[in-house]
Amino acid sequence: MQIYEELVARGLIAQVTNEEEIKKMVNEGKAVFYIGFDPTADSLHVGHFMALCLMKRLQMAGNKPIALIGGGTGMIGDPSGRSDMRTMMTPEIIQHNCDCFKKQMSRFIDFSEGKAMMVNNAEWLMGLNYIEFLREVGPHFSVNNMLRAECYKQRMEKGLSFLEFNYMIMQSYDFYELFKRYGCNMQFGGDDQWSNMLGGTELIRRKLGKDAHAMTITLLLNSEGKKMGKTQSGAVWLDPEKTSPFDFYQYWRNVGDSDVLKCLRMLTFLPLEQIDEMDQWEGSQLNQAKEILAFELTKLVHGEEEAAKAQEGARALFAAGASTENMPTFELSEEDFTDGTIDILSILNKSGLAASRSEARRNVEQGGVSVDGNPVKDIKAVFSREQFAGDGVVVKRGKKNFKKIILK
Repeated sequence: MQIYEELVARGLIAQVTNEEEIKKMVNEGKAVFYIGFDPTADSLHVGHFMALCLMKRLQMAGNKPIALIGGGTGMIGDPSGRSDMRTMMTPEIIQHNCDCFKKQMSRFIDFSEGKAMMVNNAEWLMGLNYIEFLREVGPHFSVNNMLRAECYKQRMEKGLSFLEFNYMIMQSYDFYELFKRYGCNMQFGGDDQWSNMLGGTELIRRKLGKDAHAMTITLLLNSEGKKMGKTQSGAVWLDPEKTSPFDFYQYWRNVGDSDVLKCLRMLTFLPLEQIDEMDQWEGSQLNQAKEILAFELTKLVHGEEEAAKAQEGARALFAAGASTENMPTFELSEEDFTDGTIDILSILNKSGLAASRSEARRNVEQGGVSVDGNPVKDIKAVFSREQFAGDGVVVKRGKKNFKKIILK
């Protein structure tokens, strides 16, 4: 099976401009393709994960990826999928975020000489002369067509600023510049970027009389139709300081039964034959599939050693007498105790197992809290400083949230 056919079999491809031409280029390793990443934070997150995996797959098949960092477009912000306007960022913040991205991307992409490139669109966007840009690019865009684009519809209801309206033109101009400078003949992106990508292929055709291609990746949605990669506490980040390897592992270990095989196909590099065999798995076997998914993805992002630690820590929660060495840990300091004791609500709140004392109270009252396996139903329950000495205690909220609490 060649790479294009594998992408189809894994359910990764949503829309293409010219399937036969794209299939030929990709399978022959002749695609010089780019995917854009706007530096809106100092870490990539699960929403970027599928794009990084796609870049890795295509590079392994001999194609050349260009990671385009939106140092210029980041000054405006992409309105796609948003009902409000993005916060404006300073050039210094954007540059810091770009530096963080390259470090994380290097786990997926080989940036050695001739293998891949990282380019910042600030190189050509920041120095543009407004009048020249309008004359050069403006005539090739129909406002009527732009307003029909899916990426603007949500924003139109609350008011689309002229600033954001320019985003499609700037993304199209990126493709045009990459085509001229680096021979970039293809753009990949999320399915919500389709209108922007078509703008780029059309601009290249009109300005240069040449063909360029676009392909969108299926959005990673759960069985309820919601984007994956979000938790109650926010995004699932690739930076271990923002989302620990253990929490990253747990996110994938806890995906729904109906989502696990889809995620295995779309995100892991396991052979399709191995995944197809899991189609018949049921019950406890699906938990094994989730463990495989969580381990493989944590290994991709954080390395095999951290993946093994996360898996061991997760298993320890459900295995009597198992080692708690690799469990997520929270340290209590002397200041956390009053007269040598601390109450259960403070433990839950300070450790991050509950967002507030009121949430912690509800958790206890609903019978969802235990300490070292013993249910805690009294919101006034207190624990002495000595109980946290040595190996500490394991505090659990609900079925899947727990931490080992120790003394600093």
